[in-house]
Amino acid sequence: MTDECVFCRIISGEIPSNTVYDDGEIVAFRDVQPIAPTHILIVPRRHISGVNELAPGDEALVGRIVLVARQLAQKEGIDESGYRLVVNCGPDGGQAVMHLHLHLIGGRKLDDSLG
Repeated sequence: MTDECVFCRIISGEIPSNTVYDDGEIVAFRDVQPIAPTHILIVPRRHISGVNELAPGDEALVGRIVLVARQLAQKEGIDESGYRLVVNCGPDGGQAVMHLHLHLIGGRKLDDSLG
């Protein structure tokens, strides 16, 4: 955890959030600026700045994040119609918060662009 990371502050409860999942290792909460009816951020509790900072041994954590996304898609009722999973990496990749996170986006027809 870092004091300056907004996601670490959300995870610690310092900043309120609309949490939809918490298993002690992974936390998921609704994005405050959603781009679709379902827009959930899925983050590890452990501060990892991004994809480039993943280390050998993090495979299980990354896999669990994706499985949590699938579970939340089912809970949100978007698993059959479809959804998008997005991980941005670095400023040029669109990563605004330097804490590894996966976006679960769905609930409407998404366009073909990734931008």
